[in-house]
Amino acid sequence: MIGWLHGSLVLSRRRNVLASRLSSLIPTGSKVLDIGCGSGEVAAEILERRPDLSISGVDVLVRPQTAIPVAEFDGEHIPLPDRSVDICMFVDVLHHIEQPRRLLEEAARVSKGGLLIKDHVLDGPLARATLSVMDWVGNARFGVALPYNYLTAPDWNELRESLRMNETARVGRLGLYGPVAGLLFERNLHFIARWE
Repeated sequence: MIGWLHGSLVLSRRRNVLASRLSSLIPTGSKVLDIGCGSGEVAAEILERRPDLSISGVDVLVRPQTAIPVAEFDGEHIPLPDRSVDICMFVDVLHHIEQPRRLLEEAARVSKGGLLIKDHVLDGPLARATLSVMDWVGNARFGVALPYNYLTAPDWNELRESLRMNETARVGRLGLYGPVAGLLFERNLHFIARWE
């Protein structure tokens, strides 16, 4: 029941908002690798807006049906040569990993143009509890790992600096939820950033 409610009330709006926000940060004609893409529905929606792009995905759990081509990978080693894509994209993936730096280093290796990241920020009272509930509702039924590894803003900055990358774009307050749900689930808990 919770999964059905989440799917009917949240997923469509979330997909639409994310596709709009992310597509505006991808250079024309880019070859994009969506890492941890799940069903690939966000990427497919980006392609509807931006037919000039090419997007494929990799995931540790390849679903029976996906909206884009998806290859299986081990979660650590991306099966592509150095600098073989223009942008590597992570949409709500890095908080599912115990050591996100390793995967970000691997993404930086295969990317010519940088990283596009949508994730969470651990910020404010009840942030961990709110994010954990959101994560469980959205992912538990698919068997996705849930380590609840949320980072604070200083943690994200330290991680970016350790990769020797600059933040060239940032979007907060994404508008993923309606006005009422936004008061509970939006706050300062979400961001999109481009690192180069």
